[in-house]
Amino acid sequence: MKDTIAQVRSYPGSVQLLMVNQFTINLGFYMLMPYLAQHLSGSLGLAGWIVGLILGVRNFSQQGMFLVGGTLADRLGYKPMIIAGLVLRIAGFATLGLVESLPALLAASAATGLAGALFNPAVRAYVAADAGERRVEAFALFNVFYQTGILLGPLVGMVLTGVDFRITCLVAAGIFALLSLVQIRALPARRADDAKSSTKTGGQESVLSQWRGIVANRPFLLFSVAMIGFYVMQFQVYLALPLEVRRLGGDGNFGTTAAAVLFAVSGLTTILFQTGVTAWCKARMEPGRALAWGLLTMGVAFVPLLIATGIPVPDGGVGLWLLAAVPPTLAALLLAIGTMIAYPFEMDTIVRLSGDRLVATHYGLYNTICGVGITLGNLFTGAALDAARAAGVPALPWVALFAVGLACAAALYGLHRTGRLQPPVRDPQPEPAKV
Repeated sequence: MKDTIAQVRSYPGSVQLLMVNQFTINLGFYMLMPYLAQHLSGSLGLAGWIVGLILGVRNFSQQGMFLVGGTLADRLGYKPMIIAGLVLRIAGFATLGLVESLPALLAASAATGLAGALFNPAVRAYVAADAGERRVEAFALFNVFYQTGILLGPLVGMVLTGVDFRITCLVAAGIFALLSLVQIRALPARRADDAKSSTKTGGQESVLSQWRGIVANRPFLLFSVAMIGFYVMQFQVYLALPLEVRRLGGDGNFGTTAAAVLFAVSGLTTILFQTGVTAWCKARMEPGRALAWGLLTMGVAFVPLLIATGIPVPDGGVGLWLLAAVPPTLAALLLAIGTMIAYPFEMDTIVRLSGDRLVATHYGLYNTICGVGITLGNLFTGAALDAARAAGVPALPWVALFAVGLACAAALYGLHRTGRLQPPVRDPQPEPAKV
């Protein structure tokens, strides 16, 4: 832990603040969101389809607006978008706890999603810019703060929601309000380098022209599509693995405890080992190989679950508990290791493929592509789980997810071998005429 703190202090104050910023954002978000569906269906008595609609609006408003948020960050500066996102989330979280009408709940849910679309690309582009040549190590540390917020948020939320969900919402809004004040006061203004040069010359491209240029960046698009599997597999800690625990262990205290262990294993592994794993990988392999190994490790994470389907299910006792808990926990551990390997190089590769130009916009489009992929991937995963249960073939979803890992790892290795993960060669700018 001392080494991690020392590494954090070696970065500029802006990067340090953005790491703490991300921890606080995740703390506030995850202390509320895991309990929102329960509040909507239980306390407010809303129908299941309405609950799904409210949650879906939040996801759609975030994923659908990432590109716009990234574009605004590149054009207007990173700090204004970070502040705007934080303020929107204050309003959204406070409203979720205080209103009961469907239109107000939908508006609040949309605001919380739009908030993420505004500050996420800006934060990552800001970290990449100020970390300079130490981007990979900076994003490794960033992930430590990110996972710490995810780990602690639900625990704090559980305590507050036990009193009243409205208190959880107001405390989360208060956290974002405090964070906004700190950002306004302490975060230096920062603009993309290409935005600065465009302002000086008075020749800033139109938004559509910028978007066409990014869409024409074929290596970036191929990389984005190949990385969809990374997020689909990573999300199974929240979807397929808890469902598998409950399928075998039941919905009682054991199932709840075992599911909580999955999250703890994933978060604590990252917090304790992320920086060491990143240093080891960077010293021994190129970014493309590290990405391929990371996704391959994530694919292999589903092998213990695949093997477990061939073991007869005990009627009860310790044998049943072990079968229900050990394979999913091992899968969560391997998913965490694969994520630790890939994530810092993933963030760095986006910057390199952008050519250090319109970085926030590239992050925005990347998040949108992966967000759509996550939605489709989870739909197919859910369908595979249902089909496996109906057909009595429990291995089906694990075979499919293992295949996703292999396919995406092969795709990334292919992009690496063909040189498509290298920075684009930018045309030299003509020298000004001498007078």
